[in-house]
Amino acid sequence: MLQILYRDDQLIAIQKPAGLLVHRTVLDRNETRFAIQLLRDQIGRRVYPVHRLDKGTSGVLLFALDKDTGREMSWQFERQQVAKRYLAVVRGHTDDAGHIDHPLSRRPDDLEWIGERVETAPQPAQTDYRTLARIELPIVVERYPTSRYSLVELAPLTGRRHQLRRHLKHIAHPIIGDSTHGKGRHNRMFAEHLACPRMLLACVEMRLARPADGRPLLLQSPLAEDFSALLYRLGWHEAALAAGITLSH
Repeated sequence: MLQILYRDDQLIAIQKPAGLLVHRTVLDRNETRFAIQLLRDQIGRRVYPVHRLDKGTSGVLLFALDKDTGREMSWQFERQQVAKRYLAVVRGHTDDAGHIDHPLSRRPDDLEWIGERVETAPQPAQTDYRTLARIELPIVVERYPTSRYSLVELAPLTGRRHQLRRHLKHIAHPIIGDSTHGKGRHNRMFAEHLACPRMLLACVEMRLARPADGRPLLLQSPLAEDFSALLYRLGWHEAALAAGITLSH
């Protein structure tokens, strides 16, 4: 059963677990479980996705309950009118805060018609980040006797595909567990030494306007159990709680 975070006559938000695809994709032909299908079966009606979360990302995932609302909410996301807050663990010690302004080439998804000519030129992309905690572990991963990591809060100001993963790689602080844009050695260390093989990226908060009346709506998701357990193990739980993030026990 998917955990429902919010529901009204037009919208429903769930806590997506890591490892679950939002919809069927040619990129993962062997997968048989999808959030759309699971939620539809759980509530007994159709749902319409209005944004994406990568398979490895957990947290707030929003659906519309009818086509018109789905269209309106998709426009809100496209116009960058939805504020999102993410939590991530990255390699290295990040600055206290920063702004990443780095254009990203468009990556069309597999839902777009294959015969369509898609413009892939770089598009503006900006992300703000803030460091919540840092640690230096006495574990050799590369050529140094210790390994450094940071817990960061991320706020994407634009909505490019894989923006956070690509932006963190751009500033040489890739997200732990990211098999495409991250570092395999560090990913394996977290899996083997810290029992955390997942991508350490979660959408913990979303702010938007209700399509029915324009009233502000705040959606929040507790951090998944495996992500929360890691924060406790690294002594980062107090920093996360101080930032207003709810942890699972």
